[in-house]
Amino acid sequence: MKICKLICSTVLLVGMFNTIVVAEDIPALKDVFKDDFLIGTSLVDDIVRGRDHNAVAIVKKHFNAITPDNVMKWDFIHTQPKKYEFDAADRFVDFGRKNNMFIIGHTLIWHDQTPGWVFKDNQGKQLSRDELLERMKDHISTIVGRYKGKVNGWDVVNEVLDPNGSLRNSKWLEIIGEDYIAKAFEYAHEADPNAELYYNDYSIENPEKREGVIRILKDLKAKNTYLTAVGIQGQAWRLDKHYPTTENIEAIINAVAELGYKVMITELTIDVLPNAAKYEGADIKMMARMEKKLNPYPDGLPDDVQQRLADRYAELFGIFVKHKDKISRVTVWGIYDGKNWLNDWPIKGRTSYPLLFDRNYQPKPAFFAVVKTAESK
Repeated sequence: MKICKLICSTVLLVGMFNTIVVAEDIPALKDVFKDDFLIGTSLVDDIVRGRDHNAVAIVKKHFNAITPDNVMKWDFIHTQPKKYEFDAADRFVDFGRKNNMFIIGHTLIWHDQTPGWVFKDNQGKQLSRDELLERMKDHISTIVGRYKGKVNGWDVVNEVLDPNGSLRNSKWLEIIGEDYIAKAFEYAHEADPNAELYYNDYSIENPEKREGVIRILKDLKAKNTYLTAVGIQGQAWRLDKHYPTTENIEAIINAVAELGYKVMITELTIDVLPNAAKYEGADIKMMARMEKKLNPYPDGLPDDVQQRLADRYAELFGIFVKHKDKISRVTVWGIYDGKNWLNDWPIKGRTSYPLLFDRNYQPKPAFFAVVKTAESK
C-alpha cells in the first residue's frame, strides 16, 4: 500500500507543449544515498535543452552527478583538425553548474567515435608517434582547459582492453605504444590539476579482464600517474544473477580499492530481454522470424519480470552500499525506459525496460527496491 500511495501521488503540471507528470511524493535518490555515494545519470542534448520536461524534472529531483552521452566524444566536439564545436558541451556543463551537480566529462581517449583523420596527416599518411602524441595533447589540453574548474572529473581513457585482458589493438596502441594511456592522464592532469581523472571500462568484473585492468593500474601507479578512480561499467548487466555474479563484482571492487583507487559504477543498465548480441546486424527477414523471441515484451513488462528486475537492482545496490567506503559514485545510463540505448539494440524494434523509471516517467518497483537497500543499511 505504501508503494502504491507513493506511485499514485503525482502532480500534473501543464506545460506549453505537453503535460508533465512528476512523481513528487517519493524520496529523492540523491538524498537517500547522500551519506554513501553520488547518484548519477547520463544526459543527451535534448534533455539539456529542456525539450523533455518530464525527464528534466526527474534529473533535478533525483541525481547529483551527470555524464554526457555523446557531446564530449571526439567525433562530436573535435570534428576537424582545427575545428572544435563546443556549443552542446557548453550547454551540458552549464546545466550541471546551474543545478549544483558533480559534472563528469566523457570521454577523452577512446578507440570508438574517433574520426579517422586523427591518425593521419594532411596527405593521408599515418602520423608518427610524436605527431600523434602532439595531437592527443592538443585535444586533451583544449577540452580539459576550457572546462577547468567546471568539470569535476574526466573519463580520460575508455575501454582499452579486450575480453581476454590484453590491450585492444587500437590506432592509439599501434602508433604510440602502451604508454599512450599514461600520456593521456599526464596531459589531462596538466590541463586541470584539480580535476578527478578516471579509467573506464566494461566487463572488468570478469576474471581475465580484471587481471588486465589491474596490470594497467599497477603500471600507472609505478609511473606515479595521477589517477583518481576506476569506472566499472554496468552496461547491460542482466537479470540472470550469473552475469555478472556478485562474487565477480565484489572482486573487482576490492581489487581496485586495494591499489588505493576509488571505484565508480558507471553506465549501469539491466537488460531484461533475451541476449541478442549474436543477431546484431540481422536483416529484416531475420528480425521478423526472431521478433517474438527477441522482443517478448512490446506492450509492457509482465509483473513477474518486473519483480525480477526489482530484485536484481536490490541485489546490486546491496553490494554498492556494502562497499560504500570504496565507491564514490553510481551512475545509471539513462533516465527512463523510453529513451535508452538498449531499445532497438542490437536489432531494430526491440522494446527494453532497463531503468528505474518507466515510459510514463513513473518510478518502477525497482526504484523502491533500490531505496529500500539504503533504508536497510
